[in-house]
This record gives sequence, C-alpha cells and structure tokens, in this order.
Amino acid sequence: MTDPQPDFVDPIWAGRTDGAIYDCLAGSPSNPGLFGGMSVLRYWAATAPVMAAPPDPADLAAEAVESMNLSAITIGIVPEPGPDSVGLIGMPVWMWVEQPSESTWGPITRTASSGPWSVTATGEVADVTWEMGDGAVVHCEEGVPYQDAFGKQPSPSCGHTYSEQGEYTVSATSHWVIQWNGIGQSGTIRLDLTQSAPVTMGEVQVLRQ
Repeated sequence: MTDPQPDFVDPIWAGRTDGAIYDCLAGSPSNPGLFGGMSVLRYWAATAPVMAAPPDPADLAAEAVESMNLSAITIGIVPEPGPDSVGLIGMPVWMWVEQPSESTWGPITRTASSGPWSVTATGEVADVTWEMGDGAVVHCEEGVPYQDAFGKQPSPSCGHTYSEQGEYTVSATSHWVIQWNGIGQSGTIRLDLTQSAPVTMGEVQVLRQ
C-alpha cells in the first residue's frame, strides 16, 4: 500500500473514495539496472492484492546461463592434431583459441524472466588452463594463432616445448566467470568447460653413411 496515501483529488482515485492506492514493482528485461530493471507502478484497488513472492534470483540466473549455450573452446595448436601431423621435440608448440565466439569466449549477456521479475547475466572466459599430457600445465588467455611466417619462434603468450617423442592428449579448460544481478541481488557463477585434442611429437633422425 502506498504510504502516505494520495489525496482524493489525485487523478489516480478517479473520483473514488473507497479502496486504496498500491505500489507495484514491474521489471523490464531490456533495462536490467537496479532490482532487475524494476520501476514502481501505482494503481487503485478495492481490496488489498495478494502479493506473490518473487522467484529465487539464483534460479533465474541459472536459466540465463543455460540460455547462453556455452561450449568449450575450439583448440588451435601447432603441431596440428591428427595422425598426419608430427611435431618435433625441442621445437616450440603454439596454443590458442581458434575462432573465439560469443559462446566460446564471451562476453555474452542473457536475461531470464518470470512474470515482472528478471535477472541478467554476463559471462566471459577469464583464462584457459592447458594440460599438455606430459605433466606440464600452462595458463593462458586467448593466445596468438600460428602463422608460417613465425617460423621457429616461440609463442609470445601461450606455448610449450616437449622434450620426449610420443603421442600426447592436450586438454584445454576454459574458466568462465559469469556475473548476474536482479531482484535486488547479485552473484557470480563459475563454470569450467574442457576440450581435448591429440598431438604427436617425433625427433629428427640423422642418417650417417
């Protein structure tokens, strides 16, 4: 109920002298802002309305994250994955995020609503943990895609060097950080997504005559 009540000369009464004036919060998914984009609507009612409890904002946040359809990165690596590509031990390996998109790298924003209530979530990848298969772990951001012009240079931001030949499974785990707010609350959701690829390392054989 609006406190204090407007004078009866206020147009909201429309000539009535019974009932009361009430305030209602209404949300707008297009303008999340404070309280999930809540604005106050004032109206007359003959009897007190039955107020529905707002949903749990964490539940709406989870719905917003689900609608993002997030996925693990596409691995970019040299030597390339597959049996027909062999790298050389002692030579630099380059790793990067191949063709980063809204759903694999961010930032991405989605809103979930229930009636007048809404929660907006925005997420992006903080960094990527690369497990190289030989015990080494490398932490990187997006990385730099390899080009032939780089030759034998090591990656400036995300690389590794193998010391033994063999087949290795490289795993890249992207660490998502998703901030949400709405219905007077806010929070953080962390999500890890992993993709793997095989690489083969060999060594140069010197032939002697």
